[in-house]
Amino acid sequence: MSTAEASRERRAALVVIDVQESFRHMPYWSDVDLPSFRAALLRLEAGCRQRGVPVVHVFHVEPSGPFSTASGHVHALDWLPGPPDACFFKHAHNAFSDTGLDLHLRRLRVDRLLIAGIRTEQCCETTARVASDIGYEVDFVSEATLTFAMTHPRTGRSFSPAEIKERCELVLAGRFARVVGVDECLRDLGEADA
Repeated sequence: MSTAEASRERRAALVVIDVQESFRHMPYWSDVDLPSFRAALLRLEAGCRQRGVPVVHVFHVEPSGPFSTASGHVHALDWLPGPPDACFFKHAHNAFSDTGLDLHLRRLRVDRLLIAGIRTEQCCETTARVASDIGYEVDFVSEATLTFAMTHPRTGRSFSPAEIKERCELVLAGRFARVVGVDECLRDLGEADA
């Protein structure tokens, strides 16, 4: 059996993490990589919907600031299509702790997760690691993730979003996830429903 055939036998779900208005109100927000991220995520989500793959949105909530429910910003960015098949709210970096997501996915008999969203190295990577540890096959769809430049607190070195994504791919691949592009991910899901 080929990798693609084995992949199609698993029941997949797309988990879209933290693609929420809150980020646009953070000082590090940048629109530079937004067009390519948006195009990749929209292509991935549309392809999943065409193939009957459930789409789950997860939003991050904090007690105060732009990620608080009181801010009015804990909702999908206006270009993200909806409604999702399910929506969960998290208070940790991973999408599983105290959210009910795992139970929901297990009830659907999902055993393969497609991870996309914001921020690549934070909630997306952490969710991929936890998902792998609790028994899911994970496709980390790196091109459908977004992050922002960071500066190392001790050395002062700046890391570009591309460098951060490359590092995530390095540490996830073959350990916690299969790192794939949108086209490869959709091809492995099989043909779209007629």
